[in-house]
Amino acid sequence: MFAAAKSTENSPRPSIGFHALTLATFFGASAAPTPLYRIYQENFSVSPVLITVIFAVYAFALLAALLIAGSISDHLGRKPVIFIALVLEIVSMALFVAASSPAWLIAARIVQGLATGIAGASIGAALVDVDRAKGQIVNSIAPLSGMAVGAAGTSALIQYGPFPMHLTYALLLVAFTLQAAGTWLTGETGGTRPGALGSLIPRVTVPPQVKRPLSLVTPINIANWTLAGFYLSLVPSLVASTTGSRAPLTGGAVVTALMVSGAIAVYLRRSKTASANLVFGVSAKTLGILTVVAGVHLANVPLLLVGTIFTGVGFGTNFLGSIGTIMPLAKADERAGLLSAFYVQSYLAFSLPAILAGFLAKSAGYALTTDIYATAILLLMGVGLVSIRADRRKVAGSAA
Repeated sequence: MFAAAKSTENSPRPSIGFHALTLATFFGASAAPTPLYRIYQENFSVSPVLITVIFAVYAFALLAALLIAGSISDHLGRKPVIFIALVLEIVSMALFVAASSPAWLIAARIVQGLATGIAGASIGAALVDVDRAKGQIVNSIAPLSGMAVGAAGTSALIQYGPFPMHLTYALLLVAFTLQAAGTWLTGETGGTRPGALGSLIPRVTVPPQVKRPLSLVTPINIANWTLAGFYLSLVPSLVASTTGSRAPLTGGAVVTALMVSGAIAVYLRRSKTASANLVFGVSAKTLGILTVVAGVHLANVPLLLVGTIFTGVGFGTNFLGSIGTIMPLAKADERAGLLSAFYVQSYLAFSLPAILAGFLAKSAGYALTTDIYATAILLLMGVGLVSIRADRRKVAGSAA
């Protein structure tokens, strides 16, 4: 039996604002290392390959946390699980502050990935507990908004503040400490029930009725997350290498543009059909990627920014379209397993190609790597869109 959290007149009122801010801070911290990767390369004498490994271990750890502990807050309650995630994130920030070699950075990113995975699931559930409609919107927008602020804020601190490799993490450590304390001042939104140990067994399932729709959106989804991984791991170094602009705010602004435009697109197109979002998203992303490639070869930062805005609009809209295609087809007891399968696909696309990009950047240079990645992403999106349209025509023909 599910035991609902007790509610009394003296109980603190659950706050959607506090949970939204906490979720955004987690994802802001996840993007904080992005503007610093080029500085780590210079200070620790590491290659682009190792930089992308440092980036990718975060995604692997986050995925593991989602699969293993994604539903643990259903059994232990939201507050204690959110608090555990915050403690892990504090440890991660301390590791970043103390980092003196790539090994420290890898350790910090692994702990950060675990913390963010646990936080994403538990805070996301708490937001829906407080307000189902608003919670779902916040769950879509807060991560992208947080990453935008994290990339831009870190870039500004690097360029204008002291201790460029430490100040951001020290400030975040203080913020997470305050949020850890604040968590106990908010009301419990969930409850407890037995079966906590059993919930740690990963359940990845694709219901029969979802297999074909998932296979059809897979190329577009892989293209989406491959692009996100490329931006968050290598774009600041790409901007410095191809345009000659080594100001941290320049590379950070390009990454921020992707996240801001993605968040705005999610909000503005949230009521559109999945089909319409996929068509719009592929079109916007195609235009954006071609403009980004032009900006790279012309060494033109404004063109890079404009292209990234269109690309971000496509990224956010394609995400909405992919989720909207598969999730409504699953029954209530099938959604968690299906979402886990979607996470596995998305985060593998987010991390593994980024490592390949590191090898390519080291051997072929950033400009050629961008060309190869752009071509692969455009081909994947094209295959996905053509497959979806062919399937619709087949279904229409059968119905007739």
